[in-house]
Amino acid sequence: MKAVVVNPNSKANIDIIEKEIRPLKAGEALVDIEYCGVCHTDLHVAAGDFGNVEGRVLGHEGIGIVSKVADDVTSLKIGDRVSVAWMFEACGRCEYCTTGRETFCRNVKNAGYSVDGGMAEQCIVTADFAVKVPEGLHPAQASSITCAGVTTYKAIKVADIKPGQWIVIYGCGGLGNLAIQYAKHVFNAKVIAVDINNDKLALAKEIGADITINPVTEGDADKIIQEQIGGAYSAVVTAVSKAAFNSAVNAVRACGKVIAVGLPSETMDLNIPRLVLDGIEVVGSLVGTRKDLEEAFQFGAEGKVVPVVQTRCLHEVAEVFEEMKQGSIQGRMVIDFKSNHCG
Repeated sequence: MKAVVVNPNSKANIDIIEKEIRPLKAGEALVDIEYCGVCHTDLHVAAGDFGNVEGRVLGHEGIGIVSKVADDVTSLKIGDRVSVAWMFEACGRCEYCTTGRETFCRNVKNAGYSVDGGMAEQCIVTADFAVKVPEGLHPAQASSITCAGVTTYKAIKVADIKPGQWIVIYGCGGLGNLAIQYAKHVFNAKVIAVDINNDKLALAKEIGADITINPVTEGDADKIIQEQIGGAYSAVVTAVSKAAFNSAVNAVRACGKVIAVGLPSETMDLNIPRLVLDGIEVVGSLVGTRKDLEEAFQFGAEGKVVPVVQTRCLHEVAEVFEEMKQGSIQGRMVIDFKSNHCG
């Protein structure tokens, strides 16, 4: 099979290689991949930012059809369409797994990082952790929900936003445009979108943002938000920018929540007196559980959330990585493993 693997000596730190797939073990299923999205985390993994994983098959936004199952598998059957998500497997026994916080399991395995992922023609999954894709959701769109969608859906759940309340989304790219849709169309919130790219802000407006702000041309977003609405009830930061995190803390009102999602390499500044005197909460949110993904998929199937995706051929994957690094992508890029025109 063809697979995209980490190679620090190649363009964009990746290579397309021919790789043999091993036999199935107990509890596993084989998935024929249809689509796999490309995420900023893939860039970090390929660049070795989380440690050297040379030779690892990338991808944690995979969608495909089950073609084989181990004899003991009962949760999947041949023909099921399923996901290959960042949370590939957790232990199922620890305090995090047994209290609905399985993404924080200390023994978690992550697709495309600690185990081979879905950016290949085939992928082996742990059957009980492969979430089924509902009817009515296109697999290319489902690939985007597998990571970006469930990550932002969970972040807004963590934000505990109520209908009619203001939430600000920092960063309107692959994650942010989905965050806007979940906030607006699922949680019925009022949405402010902040980005330094006017094209992304135009898309944000089109998909439901009530207010858009470009801090480069309009001034400090947090000051505008405080002046216009008295501060947001919560902020979700998907931007990979220290400035965005700092602005978010200043953009929320007293007792507001800041949900950290993006992973910039810098540290953020926290005004401790403001945190204490105004009761500000800063919380990290890490992807989502299997149940979160099931829910996020369902809202996509119902048409409440429509991922903005562009499909690309496998041979273009290095170019996609470069474009993502440059920040020139609208929505989500998805590698098409099945289309005839890709060859």
